[in-house]
Amino acid sequence: MKIAPSILSADFANLETDIKKVANAEYLHIDIMDGHFVDDLTFGANVVQALRKHSEQVFDCHLMVENPDKYIDSFAQAGADIIGVHVEATPHIHRVLSHIKKTSAKAGVVINPGTPITAITEVLGMVDQVLIMTVDPGMGGQAFLEETVGKVKELAHLKAQHGYKYEIEVDGGINDQTIKKVAAVGATVAVAGSFVFNAQDPTKQVAILREAAQINGD
Repeated sequence: MKIAPSILSADFANLETDIKKVANAEYLHIDIMDGHFVDDLTFGANVVQALRKHSEQVFDCHLMVENPDKYIDSFAQAGADIIGVHVEATPHIHRVLSHIKKTSAKAGVVINPGTPITAITEVLGMVDQVLIMTVDPGMGGQAFLEETVGKVKELAHLKAQHGYKYEIEVDGGINDQTIKKVAAVGATVAVAGSFVFNAQDPTKQVAILREAAQINGD
C-alpha cells in the first residue's frame, strides 16, 4: 500500500515545511479545485511547480475541475507525475485520458461515490490509476462512506480478470481503521489528509497507516 498525504489538510502558509514532514510517503496528493466542479478553490499549476523542487515524491494531481482538458498540459509541465480527471467532469473522458498519456504524466480516472464502476469500464485498459472517492469531493475531513468498499472490490476483480495494471486509489475519510477495509479488498494507494496533517507528528502518521494496511491487506 502506497500512502499519499493530501496537502489539502496541510498548512498552506508552510507547504514546503509540511511536505518534508511526510517525505516517508510514496505519493504527495494535490487536490486541484476550480470553484465550479466543487465549491472550493485550491492550487494551480504554479503551486505544483513551486513544490516540485522540494520533493522527489510522486506528485498525484487530482483535478476536480470542469473542462479538465484545458489544464492537462500546464500541470504536466509543472511536474505532475499522475493527472487524475473525473469521469463526471467531461463527456469526452477517453479523449482527455489520451491527452494525458501524450504528456510526461500518467493518466488517472476518478469516480465519485454515486458513480458506478460501469461508467469507466471502457477506459480501464488505458489508465495507470483509478481513484475511487470514498467521500463526496470538495471538502476535507469528511467521514468514510462504507458503501464504497464494494466498489474497490469490484475494481480489483476487474483488474485481476483482465490483467489490467492500474493502481487502485482511495480518497476520503482514510485513517488507521478505514485503511484496513480498503486494503483488504485490493486498494493499493491511500490518500489521507486530516489524519496525517492534523497530528503532532505527520511522519509517524504515515508509518501508522502503512502498518495498518500491511496487517490487513493481502
